[in-house]
Amino acid sequence: MSRNAGSCTPTAPSPRFQRRSVALLIETSNAYARGLLSGITAFIRRQEAWSVFLPEQERGALPPRWLTRWRGDGIIARLENEQIAAEVMRLGVPVVDVSAARVVPSVPWVETDDAAIAQLVFAHLQERGYRRFAFVGDDRFQWSRWRRDRFVALAAAAGATCDVFELPAADPRSASFEAMRAKMVAWLQQLPKPIGLMAAYDIKAQQLLDACRDAGVAAPEDVAVVGVDNDELLCELCSPPLSSVAPDAFNTGLYAAELLHRMMHGEKIAPTGHFLKPLRLVVRQSSAGFAIADPHIAAAMQLIREHACDGIQVSDLLERVPLSRRTFESRFRKIVGRSPHEEILRFKIERIKELLIGSDLTLSAIARRTGFAHDEYLSVAFKRVVGLPPSKYREKMR
Repeated sequence: MSRNAGSCTPTAPSPRFQRRSVALLIETSNAYARGLLSGITAFIRRQEAWSVFLPEQERGALPPRWLTRWRGDGIIARLENEQIAAEVMRLGVPVVDVSAARVVPSVPWVETDDAAIAQLVFAHLQERGYRRFAFVGDDRFQWSRWRRDRFVALAAAAGATCDVFELPAADPRSASFEAMRAKMVAWLQQLPKPIGLMAAYDIKAQQLLDACRDAGVAAPEDVAVVGVDNDELLCELCSPPLSSVAPDAFNTGLYAAELLHRMMHGEKIAPTGHFLKPLRLVVRQSSAGFAIADPHIAAAMQLIREHACDGIQVSDLLERVPLSRRTFESRFRKIVGRSPHEEILRFKIERIKELLIGSDLTLSAIARRTGFAHDEYLSVAFKRVVGLPPSKYREKMR
């Protein structure tokens, strides 16, 4: 019998049964950061249980005091200032950065694809007939500058100009906030109308919509506004409700956790960037209009937007538009860039995407809701446009 038999003295667990200790230096105050944390949580549940340290902190906050005494195995952090970067690197453990600031170039980092986000917004505004563009950003953040640069470049490539307004965030209780608001109001009043506008993130878009009311500028009639992050509560509280890009924060967090897992198991990961495409642009009232000067084409676009999934046909549009079919289709293609039939199908496909991602409806139910007689017809049309069958698209996007 072992000499320890019958002893009640606990023994240290074998190292292979010990949980790895991981610090998450990520704020919980915004939808994007919470999405990162959701992805990290999913990895922990699926792959490897971690003992997690998650302090309550603001974005760009100084290092928490406990970090100086912490002895852990790895860190996922938003490294956005020199102080926190120095403290994290002093610990000598594997680190994955989930910030675009690149304060520490020697660690791998995982971020959203900011160029793809800007392209999604620009395409949406361009499809709705806007030929004038503007961007509202925050020059403190690298990702805001990347979104701005790509949006301005896309406008230039389309032969259009893009006005830019940038002021840092300010406390709503302070005089600086009031000064910023006054400058934004004056800027909005002098912009040419109608205009399609991208805000670097949802809070900036909310401030912009508030300034529109002060400036006497109608949204979306004069200014169509699109934000980024798709913070659903904030977007619905905006007046009008805010259109916004939904970044793939969940899979960004999931991938960051996978990289850290590999690093803690001895794998060398190059200090390069890993960029994840946004999920989609969620259209709400703030960009639901159309900037089309031709009243007949504008009326047709309105009908398509409202009834694309009700089985509307080109012949139905011609009943409301006093033009011959040939003239109507020629004008429509020149202004919109697609035929009326293609535009009807595009709206239906976008609605199918929303239902595939945001619901558990069967394909037959989705077909009924989007104007397809059979789910087989839907599948063929969807794959031809998207490149994937509906089931594979749903699986991929989830």
